[in-house]
Amino acid sequence: MRQKRWMALALVGALVLSGCSGPKGESSPTSPPSSSPVSAKEEREVEFVLPCDPEAGFHPITGTNRLNLTLAPLLYRGLFSVGRDFQAEEDLCESYTVSPDGLTWTFRLTAATFSDGTTMTAGEVANSLELARRSDRYGGRFSDAQSIGTEGETVVVTLRRPNGALPTLLDTPIIKEGEDPLRPLGTGTYVLLEEEELCLVAREGAQVPVPVIPLRTVRGGDDLIYAFDAQEIFLVDTDLTGTNALGYSGRLETIDYPTTTLLYIGCNLSVGPCREQEVRQAIALALDREEIAQRYLAGHAAATAIPIHPALPGYDSSLASRWQRDMDRAQGILEESGWVADEEGKLTRQRETLELRMVVNQDNTFKTAVAEAVAGALEELGLRVALDRLAWEDFITALEKKEFDLYLGETTLRADFDLEPLLGREGALNYMGFADRECWEWMEQYRSAGGEERETTLVNLCGRVAELMPIVPLCFKNGSLLTQWGQASGMRPTQRNVFAGFENWRLHHS
Repeated sequence: MRQKRWMALALVGALVLSGCSGPKGESSPTSPPSSSPVSAKEEREVEFVLPCDPEAGFHPITGTNRLNLTLAPLLYRGLFSVGRDFQAEEDLCESYTVSPDGLTWTFRLTAATFSDGTTMTAGEVANSLELARRSDRYGGRFSDAQSIGTEGETVVVTLRRPNGALPTLLDTPIIKEGEDPLRPLGTGTYVLLEEEELCLVAREGAQVPVPVIPLRTVRGGDDLIYAFDAQEIFLVDTDLTGTNALGYSGRLETIDYPTTTLLYIGCNLSVGPCREQEVRQAIALALDREEIAQRYLAGHAAATAIPIHPALPGYDSSLASRWQRDMDRAQGILEESGWVADEEGKLTRQRETLELRMVVNQDNTFKTAVAEAVAGALEELGLRVALDRLAWEDFITALEKKEFDLYLGETTLRADFDLEPLLGREGALNYMGFADRECWEWMEQYRSAGGEERETTLVNLCGRVAELMPIVPLCFKNGSLLTQWGQASGMRPTQRNVFAGFENWRLHHS
């Protein structure tokens, strides 16, 4: 009876709703499973059911519920989509032009309809972008936007300063406000319907692996774990190395995707031994980033010695390789600076001992393990490291008062990899006290550049950051899509859309 009801809903959706195409994607084999495979006899069909929390609302811009936001790409599209290489591809944007000064961007729209059958207009796109600019979730992306408006059937975004990668920030959902303020209309492949039960129904003509997706109400982490372990839901999007990460079990597969979340060591440039560039460089050379990513983050990270993701075009692998673990080179740099090992193997200079205080937020066990590994590597080099594991409030206080030599930090960069929040003059995360005019000039040039010039400028920027080493990059964390074992293939999730290329998914028991 349940399958018949879903098929009936699918037919209703096809008759009532106009068609549209979903986002483009590519298929690829999934990553190795996190648990042992089972025989075909042990496998059973798992219905493609997704979790949600109806009481939290489904607004893709102002909403905060992670489960519902995970569903948003099935219901809503943006001007652009951002791939696994953090490059933008046109979606609701057909084409665009940029003024010679790089400040005015004009976007011509594709023909698209909302789920009520009405045609998407430039005004509705501009309104959606303006709402995103005022929102907590997307506001940071629009910090340089001076105005958002329309000219005829085009959308015009005017910036205060150039940004050559603006399209990577414009994958924000485009909506039309409807009768229910918590469920606005979208131009996505699916429509949210509620008959006897809540479900997603594919629009007419959509190329999707399943026409109707039932939704299961989930309230809280324990309920989510139970629903997944009991195979009542098909997949979960999660950060397996996050604070209070939920523990899933059973027969499941893990498909990781790259993110812009950087894990790094911040250095105090105002007081203490880390004021010396040579000390910071030696610290960078003492760390085994691959071990940190594979062992302490369980493989859910991409190691890097520069603050740019290895998947990004223009990533300078030769520069990154020069800062891989090299204890001999690290010791040589310190010796040239006058630091020599005493009879106990500890580094001293005249009557000074090279001692560092490192702080870490104790609320995340993965971060604590990484910090302990970093401290151990530095001890091996001959430094004395006092590792303080602090509660979050105390950790932030230590950073603000600069009561540290090193700290383990984590930040999610924008898709344009703007380093200003971390290294800028007034960067909110510049606890290091970093100030370098040349670096700031490269940051500004990188922000405004486009095409090949952007990649060239990125090399120069990363070279300057690596030379000064105000932060010691460790890795970029991965997000993880968990699915039931042996039930699907072809998944290529991205940071903003775990359903990217959904039309290429193969559901083996549907």
